[in-house]
Amino acid sequence: MTEKTRIIEALGEPGLLRLAQLAAAQAAGERVKYYLSLLHAASLHARSPERPTASLTGERIAAGIDDDNLDTIPGGSVRIDDGLFRIPEAEALCGRIAGELETLFAPIRASGDASSATLAARFAVLHAQAWCDSTDQMSRAQVARITSTDRDGGDSAHLLALDMHKILGRLRGDIASENIDGATAYDIAPADRALVAAFMRGVNTTRPLKFDHPGLGTTATRGNDRLILQNDIGTTDAHVLVVHVDKRCVTLTYTDVHMQRLMFFQSLFEHWAVNWDDTRSRSDRDLEDGVYHLCTGKFTANNEAGLCDYLSFLGSRLVFLIDWNRARKRLRLLLPKKESLALLKWAADENLGHLGWLRAGGEQLVFDALAFAAQTPPAFGSRLDDMLERSRASAFMQFVLRTCSQTQRDGTPGDALRDSVRTELVSCFRSTRHQLIDIAAEHAALSIEIAAALRDSLLDLRSDTDTAAERIVFNARRAREWAQRADERVNLARELRHNGAGHNDFYCTLIEGADDMTDELEEAAFHLSLLPAPPPGGAMLDALGTLAGLAVSGAQEFLKALETARSVRRGAPREELQDFLEAIHHIMAAARHSDDAHRNFKRALIGAAEEGFPTRYAVSECARNLEAAADAVLRAALQLRDHVVTNVMNE
Repeated sequence: MTEKTRIIEALGEPGLLRLAQLAAAQAAGERVKYYLSLLHAASLHARSPERPTASLTGERIAAGIDDDNLDTIPGGSVRIDDGLFRIPEAEALCGRIAGELETLFAPIRASGDASSATLAARFAVLHAQAWCDSTDQMSRAQVARITSTDRDGGDSAHLLALDMHKILGRLRGDIASENIDGATAYDIAPADRALVAAFMRGVNTTRPLKFDHPGLGTTATRGNDRLILQNDIGTTDAHVLVVHVDKRCVTLTYTDVHMQRLMFFQSLFEHWAVNWDDTRSRSDRDLEDGVYHLCTGKFTANNEAGLCDYLSFLGSRLVFLIDWNRARKRLRLLLPKKESLALLKWAADENLGHLGWLRAGGEQLVFDALAFAAQTPPAFGSRLDDMLERSRASAFMQFVLRTCSQTQRDGTPGDALRDSVRTELVSCFRSTRHQLIDIAAEHAALSIEIAAALRDSLLDLRSDTDTAAERIVFNARRAREWAQRADERVNLARELRHNGAGHNDFYCTLIEGADDMTDELEEAAFHLSLLPAPPPGGAMLDALGTLAGLAVSGAQEFLKALETARSVRRGAPREELQDFLEAIHHIMAAARHSDDAHRNFKRALIGAAEEGFPTRYAVSECARNLEAAADAVLRAALQLRDHVVTNVMNE
């Protein structure tokens, strides 16, 4: 059960819970399909270790599972005797399958469908039987009891999952839905449509301020003879908004893991007669911190126009909650706590928000201006208000947030934005080493975006969807834009090289080397866009998908290494250095796996003699680029490791 589903259940909204359970079941279906394939592949390898082991990395990534340790399970499986295998993490894997089946069953059980009792009995019988022992040993019969699709051979977890999936499809089809200005509405009354439209008018008015950040999905339904609106706000945390509209009374229930953000949300309604109940904290051991906070606000309108105005205003405020805590933390590097919170409130009241600033680089944009304008470096750790009078520092940051929001919406080039900010600032200082690490991290994040889009394009091809070719061409164009933004980071690093010595030369050189990875990934996206229809056979696409998945993993670990490198120094906690070295080792492992995947691709390419030259050229060049990207990130990672261990740790 997801965090949001748990919160909705705790709020006692059966209508919303049913929809949330269906969404959770759909995601669980993808995961259980992967786990079953993984267990089947492990048993095949144990029986025939001489045969090549199929890579399921692409399937794991597509299912939204981040645990790359699962990729090693098939290769580590061995046969003990004729009918008994030892499969690494078999007990944990069986537990995951059982948990996903429970998530699949939850909406069926809640619906009262006629099949519920039969499915529950089958699940109970299967669950009562031992799927494996505590030493991760499984018999051939146990594997079949989980993975078999032969109904004549008896029931299995796989068959149960398939039957549940069919019923879930029918349950989703039974729910009448419509789209009202972007909101998905289920079984609402005719009079509700105007209210939903008013709420969505507010959401859509400020939606552009989130730019490409996910979130703000809205669901509308009816329960207990009143309209219910639910907005997911962002995609993480116990962050849920539920709104009840009963005649002219609007009751909103808001939950958040961050008390400061909850108080900020309440402050946005200071000009509306909203009565807030006392905020309550609740425990949930499955949440990251174990606690979330809940508040309820009630507003009663004088007439229908006032009701619609309030719903519109409420919807327009939600965008300012997205990444609010990240913005607050970054602003604390520049301003005191009180001024940081006041600045975020001002940005919301002005309908500017903070996401444009974060998207433009956040505090890095300001520190860039400081490094550019400073004549003599101040003491390390100085804030903006150490260099400017406090009110002037706040006024400068208002200018920065306003300029970032406007230029990001207008598509103004980054150079123009930087110049505008630089001209507003006179002097300040920040460690150039940390500033360059920030630039390297932003550069690495762009590489992750390109690699992830490429991986998703390959997944689209394997699913053989009608729009796959269009999305591949679109992703290629987007990859080029991201590569250009990465080049801007390289140029910025070169500018900062002249503002100091020592670490500056190294990190600038590191970013220049990492740019080879970005260029190769962008070239890979371009070559994939040259692929003619129809797409090639599955073996080549599987190998390419594995290469792309490893490229994502390598870029992510490089970003992790950069983030941990900023806190590694002599006398720092040992865990900091261990985290840094662990990221480097993951990159080295990804590079080795990439070599193997590239060889598998070559084997598949040789075996695909029926493919024409355009197809063979496009896929071979794409594979070459992905392999070169893996080599580039490995070189950069090893350079970073040597610098940190040899120089930084000895300072």
